[in-house]
Amino acid sequence: MSSSKKQALFIASLIILWYSSNIGVLLLNKLLLSNYGFRFPIFLTLCHMSACAILSYLSIVFFKIVPLQVVKSTPQLLKIATLSVVFCGSVVGGNISLRYLPVSFNQAVGATTPFFTAVFAYLMTFKREAWVTYGALVPVVVGVIIASGGEPGFHLFGFIMCISATAARAFKSVLQGILLSSEGEKLNSMNLLLYMSPIAVLVLLPASLIMEPNVLDVTLELGRKNKYMLLLLLLNSTMAYSANLTNFLVTKHTSPLTLQVLGNAKGAVAVVISIFIFRNPVTFVGIAGYSMTVLGVVAYGEAKRRFR
Repeated sequence: MSSSKKQALFIASLIILWYSSNIGVLLLNKLLLSNYGFRFPIFLTLCHMSACAILSYLSIVFFKIVPLQVVKSTPQLLKIATLSVVFCGSVVGGNISLRYLPVSFNQAVGATTPFFTAVFAYLMTFKREAWVTYGALVPVVVGVIIASGGEPGFHLFGFIMCISATAARAFKSVLQGILLSSEGEKLNSMNLLLYMSPIAVLVLLPASLIMEPNVLDVTLELGRKNKYMLLLLLLNSTMAYSANLTNFLVTKHTSPLTLQVLGNAKGAVAVVISIFIFRNPVTFVGIAGYSMTVLGVVAYGEAKRRFR
């Protein structure tokens, strides 16, 4: 086999693993939070971050998948800690929303991330895009409004948490660009995860014990009743790290534009698979709204590329 074919096969395998990890962790989150009586989104996020902390350390320090980047100052560590807290909020909010919303609608709302990113980028850095680029965001928002009206399983609190999580995710990406903008402070995504994860664990552990006081007893009881529950929790946590690792590798071996296109398609694939698995009802209005949002995101990405 030629080297070009081997490279193409390697990239295709990475993309498949990336899709599997992202969609898998999303579906397992929904399964655990809705179908297994596991009502602890903060503890679930704690499990994810614990797995990310352990596996990041093994991957970078022992297996040397990427070179270790050292935190050089206390101010840089404080910036990473700030990002970690914002990141915790986005993940917890997303997990809470999955208790109340179907995965398909969760993904429709999550597709509005570029809208919030553009808003925060303008408010925090005064960075302006071309008007055509902002115009492409209109169908992104309108599509979610339409999808909300056509969603049979709409839940107001779940919707608020999902919007909050999406906004926090966008805020984190803009904040990361501001806080770690100097050449001496830039970290690749895997090293950033290595330092963010333990901080997230320190934040989430007391939060879970205070806000979910019986989490350990209930989790062990659920594990005794269903032998697969603890295994699914472990698999879910491992896949959360795999999603971050493969996201980094796909970006490294392709391009940010390719990642954006693949990401748009990934959301649609997750919606279709979730409907088949969870059998949640969908309407023509909901599908039309989600389709409009995805097309808006695609148009936004293209406009941003052309008018950069």
